[in-house]
Amino acid sequence: MLIVLLIMGLFVGLVSTIAQPDDRARLRVEAERLAQLLDLAATQSRLTGRSIAWISDGPGYRFLQFNDDTYWTEIRDDDALRARSLPQGMKISAVQVENMRPAENMRLEFTPYGTTLSFSIGMSFGAAHEMVTGSPVGDISVLARKGTGNAETVQR
Repeated sequence: MLIVLLIMGLFVGLVSTIAQPDDRARLRVEAERLAQLLDLAATQSRLTGRSIAWISDGPGYRFLQFNDDTYWTEIRDDDALRARSLPQGMKISAVQVENMRPAENMRLEFTPYGTTLSFSIGMSFGAAHEMVTGSPVGDISVLARKGTGNAETVQR
């Protein structure tokens, strides 16, 4: 009976360890979500003709929309662009926008007209790091980590 309980305990421990994603996988999911939301904000800005800004305080982020009468106001009526908090321990570590010095506030603006600036947003969770990037042509994606993607296949 003790042996059966020991085996069941080991099995439950193994299953619970496998079922929980590691820090890197959780960070990757959040980085992909952020990339999709930024792409949505850029598209919505072009469609509505109003500027949309993304700002972060580190452990969370939110979207603002520019209105002529109220200036910048937080978007609260759109479930996709609502304010979000990152999981405990995860944070936005840096924002770099093309041709601009790094500022204290982490802010990115999408304008309906004119050129799109390239940007990069660093995210970290423990020892894991991801980078969300935007190109001047409007492509927003999460950079492939070292050792993944096509490069890994070619090396084999």
